[in-house]
Amino acid sequence: MSGEKPTRAGVVYAQIREEIFQGALGPGRRLRTVELTQRFSVSQSVIREALTRLSEQGLVVAAPQQGFSVVTVSLDDLDELTEARIEIETMVLRRAMSRGGIQWEAAVVAAHHHLAGTPPLLPDGTMNGEWFTVHERFHQTLLEACDNGRLLSAALTLRDAATLYRRWSWPIGHDIDRDVAGEHQRLVDAVLAKDGEAAARILAEHIDRTSQALRVVLAGGDVSAR
Repeated sequence: MSGEKPTRAGVVYAQIREEIFQGALGPGRRLRTVELTQRFSVSQSVIREALTRLSEQGLVVAAPQQGFSVVTVSLDDLDELTEARIEIETMVLRRAMSRGGIQWEAAVVAAHHHLAGTPPLLPDGTMNGEWFTVHERFHQTLLEACDNGRLLSAALTLRDAATLYRRWSWPIGHDIDRDVAGEHQRLVDAVLAKDGEAAARILAEHIDRTSQALRVVLAGGDVSAR
């Protein structure tokens, strides 16, 4: 049984994590151990292990006497994170464009081709987790030629910190009338044209658009803890 526990906890962790990303478990939603134990037909220790792992990733918070709940959305944190990402990512992109050669450009084109060919939604209308993985790889590829490991690490760390906000822009922010594919194409076009000003501007707008969808919801106080 002890050999099965990590596997079971991993399955529970993956399922709850995806439901948080999909917005099925919204900001502030209580995650009751007893309910989850019954739902997944596992022991409470398995549930706690999965929730602890989620809390370590900043997706779930634990409060004394209250148990676990999904993190809440903070407007201040969103604004600070967005500002930091725009400052750092655009700078790193400019460096990558000035230092990257033909191999880097080919890698950018290949990553974009993979992204363009990956549907963002599944047939049932839910978000495609694979698309987000490919999307992150595309953005990382754009920055990789910056020739400064610490700057690249800082940019990617900020991107990681924004993962939940990015995933919630669709189910929570309802940002459904957005031409994301067009934004990515314009970004690639500017990079290949070696237009640093345009590329930085498009990337900044791309980052801010994702945050703006959640800002509107937060300003109206309509963040559901479903």
